[in-house]
Amino acid sequence: MNYLQSLGAWNWFIIGGILIVLEVLLPGSFLLWFGMAAIATGIVAFVVDLSWQFQILLFAIFSVVSVLIARRFAPRAGTSTDKPFLNRRADAFVGRVFVLDEPIVGGTGRVRIGDAPWLVRGPDCPAGTHVRVESADGNTLVVVRLD
Repeated sequence: MNYLQSLGAWNWFIIGGILIVLEVLLPGSFLLWFGMAAIATGIVAFVVDLSWQFQILLFAIFSVVSVLIARRFAPRAGTSTDKPFLNRRADAFVGRVFVLDEPIVGGTGRVRIGDAPWLVRGPDCPAGTHVRVESADGNTLVVVRLD
């Protein structure tokens, strides 16, 4: 214990360096901010002679502040994209009107969208009927008859 106390402010630099290295090795971006708080505590403890209790309190305060700053400026998960239907093509057709390519018999039929046939589910209708897509269930379009 005497050895650790003899290091003084350097303890915080060592702890900060270890936390930053762990940040590189482990997934996420959380230990970085504690490492920065430890380094900031080391800088203050290097300039001003503080008791170890006050250093720990200062580290706690710096940790909270650094995490709050990180949350404020870090990019949010689920940010918007210019292609919102990239992996959900069927959802892009909701609300659009199409003409049945094959009749809906027994609740299922087909509609051609572009060059691809899509499976549709809805009330029985003959081919050539206009239908509006109400929702998407996986790759199946749920439609209602318009004519």
